[in-house]
Order: sequence, then structure tokens, then C-alpha cells
Amino acid sequence: MLRYLLTVLWVSLLAGAVHGADAPVAAPTRAGAKRVQVTVIPIRNEISDPVLYVLRRGLKEAEEKRFDVVVLDMNTPGGSGQTAFDMMEAIGRFSGRSITYVNKEAMSAGAFIAASTDEIWFRPKSVIGAAAAVTSQGQDIPETMRLKINSFLRAKIRAVSEGKGYRGQVVSAMIDKDLELKIDDKVLKKPGELLSLTAEEAMEKYGNPPQPLLGAGIASDLDALLVAKYGVGNYTITKLEVTWSERLAQLLTGISPILLGLGMLALFIEFKTPGFGFFGVAGIVLLAVVFLSSYVAGLSGHEPILVFAVGLVLLILEVLFFPGVVVVALTGIVLMLGSLVWAMADLWPNEPITWSGGAFVKPLMNVGLGLAIAAVLAALVLRFLPKSWFWDRMVLTSSVGSSAQLAGVAPEVSAKTDTLIGQEGVAITPLRPFGQVEIAGTRYEARLNFGTAASGTRVVVTGRSDFGLTVEVAA
Repeated sequence: MLRYLLTVLWVSLLAGAVHGADAPVAAPTRAGAKRVQVTVIPIRNEISDPVLYVLRRGLKEAEEKRFDVVVLDMNTPGGSGQTAFDMMEAIGRFSGRSITYVNKEAMSAGAFIAASTDEIWFRPKSVIGAAAAVTSQGQDIPETMRLKINSFLRAKIRAVSEGKGYRGQVVSAMIDKDLELKIDDKVLKKPGELLSLTAEEAMEKYGNPPQPLLGAGIASDLDALLVAKYGVGNYTITKLEVTWSERLAQLLTGISPILLGLGMLALFIEFKTPGFGFFGVAGIVLLAVVFLSSYVAGLSGHEPILVFAVGLVLLILEVLFFPGVVVVALTGIVLMLGSLVWAMADLWPNEPITWSGGAFVKPLMNVGLGLAIAAVLAALVLRFLPKSWFWDRMVLTSSVGSSAQLAGVAPEVSAKTDTLIGQEGVAITPLRPFGQVEIAGTRYEARLNFGTAASGTRVVVTGRSDFGLTVEVAA
């Protein structure tokens, strides 16, 4: 009995820190009652892509784990309108309940985001409003363009505010300085100024029956908010931690077509040269960066990486063990490109994949642009680099310092290799299928026609290509 009385007293004290339209005294937890699963996502500083990545990751994790409530712990002066719209769209895709806790201020784009959630709660003395569109430098927009933008913004806010009392009117008054806000014969905003509200003003009641202007309640902190709604011990809370990698992901996802192009170019050069070395490693690393940036940005899960790995294995099998079997390499390339598109698509947990939707438009454009960049650079590589010192040093020079013998070298050296056809030599490195052979005291880059061969195996030269000799195991 004493324990029960203490619990009730604690609830009463917490309820004293909360007041609002829907702030009933919370009941203590009943034995066996299901706890509400709550995720808190911080919305801090200027609204920009890194904040979008944090929100999207948190919402997807909450959706995947089937959490009941997401609380946006917001303190922002505003920022990019387009990013705010992307964040509003992401919030709309969460199947649970969404709450904004204005933890000091939600200005400009922050007001848009708050308006898209189910409830808006306030910390005492916090403010919300002044959501007029301005240029990226903070300057006023020309009149004609301003009218068009305001019309669009107001329609957007009305769409997300339907059935939420005065919210659409209030936020519209925050957007359009020419709009008058009048409720119950009381003018709350005159034309010529933008509306901003304190927590107390947002909680003032109007109409019949009376209802708050904008807020659902005022709470001293997040715990007081959740206790007021769900009761002491009736919820579990998970707070999303923001990492430095989310800011790095902003840069990486912005240049993903360039990274894709350079990665595919590096792999192209690797497959055109004997052995496996710098270019192969560089290509794999660049493509891996694309995957990791997509994952950090809240776009990709683990599945695309697994598909890419399967494609890469098939491609390596083609190069090392089944040269000339086109279907293996082609399957690997298709899987790799498909996984790249998948990794960059904004897909949500527990939602069916609709291939006809717009989620794949931007990823397909990025991969297409990456392929175009790789094709252009590959053409330049084949046209110019074989004649350069850089190509000789990076690709054609053997590890023991012998001079390059084929592409980009003097005609007499290339002609000499023609005389090697039919001659026998010995593999001085394993041929898998690329490696080095020695013929008459000179080392050459070589490719085994079929299978692999250990170091010391006798081979016979059957031909040559632009980048080395082709050999087979001597009978």
C-alpha cells in the first residue's frame, strides 16, 4: 500500500510540470500492460541534408522494430525548404504516431516539419513560427515568385493539417505576411507581419468547444511529456545517437555518380591489365564507399551489399578460373549494377517494393551518369594513357623493373614479342590466370588461356594482346 501511495504521489508531481489540452493525470503501470515503444530523434541546428539523414534513419529503425511513437526533439532556426519537405514526406510514411517537442524553438522550416506531426508539444518559454520562404542567403524573394511559393507552401500545410484544428490557419499565417489570422472575432495577426507563437500562446483555447490554437501541451522535459501521455513506467524510450558519419554521408551521396564512375573505371583498367593490384583495390573501395554512404544516409540496408558481393565473386571467378565464359561475368555485372541502384533507392521497411515508383528514378540516373563518366574516362585512358610515362609505371612495368613490352612502347619492342609465339618459358609467379613468365632470360606479363598454373610450370606462348602474352601449359 505504501508503495502504491508513493507511486501516485510521484505521478501527481510530474503532472504538475505538464499542462495542456490533453494532459490527464497518468496512471501507474498495470501488471502485464504493454509498454509504449518510443524513439526520440534529435532535430538540431539548421535544417539540411545531415538532419534529414538522421531523421530518415531513425524513422526506418522505428518502423522496422514496429515502435509505437516517434518524438522529434526539435531546436532549429530553420533551413532548407526542400529538405523540410523531404522530412515531412518521411514522417508521413511512418505508420506509428509522431510528436514534435519544441525544445526551445522551431522556426521557419522547423515549423513546417512540426506541422506534419500528429501532435506539437512545447517546453516552457519555447517559440514557433516565422516560416516565410527566403533565398539561401536569407534575402527576400521577388514579389511574383514569393506569391507562387506562398501559395504552394500554404497548400502543402493544409494537406498535412487536415483534421488538426486551427493548425492549417496558424501555420499559413506564419508563412504569408499578407494573411490576416482572425479567430472568434479576435485578430491574432494583422497583415504585414509574420506570426510567431510562444508556448503559452500556442496553448490558448478558441472556438466552441474550446480547443488549443496549435499545441497539445506544455511539458518541462521529454520525460514529463511521456508521463503525461502514457503514465509512469508505461513506456520505454530509445534515443537516437547522431554520428559524425551522417555529416560525411551528405558529401558522399552528393558525389555518388562521380564515385561510381571512378570505381567502374578503375575496375575496367584492372580487367585490362595483368594480375590484380592497385586499380582493382581502388575500384572496390570506391564502390564500397557508395554503399556505405547510402547506408549512413538512411537509404540502404544490408541486402544490397550482399547482392553486390555475389556479383563481385562471379566476376572474379570469370577472370581467374573461367576466362571467356561470358555468362558468368555478365551475370556478375548485372548483379553489381542492380545492387547499386537498390542501395540508393529510398525504400522503407514493411513496405512492398514497387518498381514502377519514383524511388528508383534518381538511383537509375546516378548509375547511368556513373556509367557515362566511366565510359568517357575509359575512352581517354585507351586513347592517351598507353603513350604516357604514368601508364608505363602504373600498369605495364613489371615488379622487377623490366620495361613495358606492348601497349605504348616502341614498335621494335612490340615486334620482338611476335617472335616469341611458339617459344617455351617458365612461370615465375603463379598464373591465376595472370602472372609473369620468363623466356630466354626476360620476364613478361602473361595470361594463361585456361585454368591456373603454379610457379615453375613450363608454358608455351600462343599469342599476345595489348597488355601481355597469352600462354598455355606446355605438353
